[in-house]
Amino acid sequence: MRVLKIHPEKCTGCLRCELACSYMQTGDYQPAKSVIRVSPFEGHTSYAPYTCTQCDEAWCMTACPVGAITINAVGAKDVVDDRCVGCKAFKCNLCGGAPACAEACPTAAITYEDVETADWLGDFARERTARVLAEVR
Repeated sequence: MRVLKIHPEKCTGCLRCELACSYMQTGDYQPAKSVIRVSPFEGHTSYAPYTCTQCDEAWCMTACPVGAITINAVGAKDVVDDRCVGCKAFKCNLCGGAPACAEACPTAAITYEDVETADWLGDFARERTARVLAEVR
């Protein structure tokens, strides 16, 4: 299974991912229209990109009151615009299988790769928690 993986420890906050995504979504460089965001932390000393991770649970599909979220040919959850009532769920469509954000990222903080499990985020959270707890002790 191919998934969009986020590696926040590699993010420099350059925002290239936001620009690439917005261009793919709108045909123009409008970071406000991007479906990926980069958040600054600790007074802009670290950054973390975030977006829809196309999780297997897909609670968004279950929660959508009008059934406006479907699964496209590459397995991404897509919002059907003419059915959407505007709850503002930003959904990544994986750019048809070649995510622009991953291609634009100069530090590989965003990758599109094959993984054995769809729950790679759980592994990341476990590793991060263990590292943080070790630092505290």
